[in-house]
Amino acid sequence: MTFHDFNLDPRIMAGIAAQDYIHPTPIQQAAIPDVLAGRDVLGVAQTGTGKTAAFMLPIIHNLLARKDRRVRALVIAPTRELAEQICLATRDFARQTGLRTLAVYGGVGKQQQAQKLRRGVEIVVACPGRLLDIHDDGDIDLSSVETVVLDEADRMFDMGFLPDLRRILHLLPVHRQNLFFSATMPPEIRRLADGILVDPAIATIDAQAPAATVTHAVYPTNEALKNSLLVALLREKRRERTLVFTRTKYRARNLAKVLNYQGHRVIALEGNMPQSKRQAAIDGFRKGRYDVLVATDVAARGIDVVDIETVINYDMPETLESYTHRVGRTGRAQKTGEAVNLALVADTPLVQEIGTIQGEPVEQCVLDGFDYGEFRPRLYIAPAAPTPEPRRRRGLGARRARRSTRRPARRV
Repeated sequence: MTFHDFNLDPRIMAGIAAQDYIHPTPIQQAAIPDVLAGRDVLGVAQTGTGKTAAFMLPIIHNLLARKDRRVRALVIAPTRELAEQICLATRDFARQTGLRTLAVYGGVGKQQQAQKLRRGVEIVVACPGRLLDIHDDGDIDLSSVETVVLDEADRMFDMGFLPDLRRILHLLPVHRQNLFFSATMPPEIRRLADGILVDPAIATIDAQAPAATVTHAVYPTNEALKNSLLVALLREKRRERTLVFTRTKYRARNLAKVLNYQGHRVIALEGNMPQSKRQAAIDGFRKGRYDVLVATDVAARGIDVVDIETVINYDMPETLESYTHRVGRTGRAQKTGEAVNLALVADTPLVQEIGTIQGEPVEQCVLDGFDYGEFRPRLYIAPAAPTPEPRRRRGLGARRARRSTRRPARRV
């Protein structure tokens, strides 16, 4: 199947061709026909599988039926980075259509956003707080919205946006198309979707598990060894694009300093940074000025860099859903990637959950030549999910190089 099978407007096809897209992903195959038909859609698929194009391509096509400079499509996103990412993708797809797109989020001045809205745009991609601010100022009219998209809805729930979402939905016309996209579907998110969607088409593509293009490894450690183990793991990965996750902004800043001292081209990304610096960090990482980006979970939903080779969880996340979002930053656009986890004994339950989802225990590794001192690097997994003995490794590069001779790459 190719994008030509959807019979999209030729101007949109030109935008698709410019991105070198030929074959739609499973979530695109499942969702695009129903969005084109005007149905409400519940789309659930892993991060990095093409959800943005799954809703935005048919929205653009439907908007081209008539010209109108009022806001007719509204996409709500949880973070500034994700809003900017969706806006840029939309502009690429709609470059030859004449449709105008605007990202609306905090951290930057409202005046310029308000001026562009007054000049007229058809598509607005917004974070909830700034959207309500601009509406309260009288600078945006939502009465003409025909389609609303809630993207990464589970993340918006986690971030406490539910009251803002309900208020925004009450500002929209009653008769509209509702599109609800998420990477995971815990029960509370399903209840939210049930209250918004009307007779929806369901497009669910392996929702809980991380993408099959990602392999997983665990390096058992303790807190005292984490920094030196990370430095050792990265030593053989210079000039490879690596995303490192920490649990707090304090640790992100300090770990970036440690890695910079070790000679890595590294930048930190955390929530207290001004928007201009956050965007500069992401752009520098995307364009290759930095090889390592150390980030908190603020980055888990907003970095769209196709060629991230490895995601390293310096601190393991608290839930399987968060793990899925983090490792979804690699293995994107059907490329392969690797998730490396520095796991403490306290992380054992999550490691076992990951193994259950992928159908086999996560491989435990010991870094060859690294001085563990008296620490014995092993996590003890419950007998229901037996753990293989740790295997001596020279490092991540060696692991990847030898994989083809051991066995085919494991699919999750």
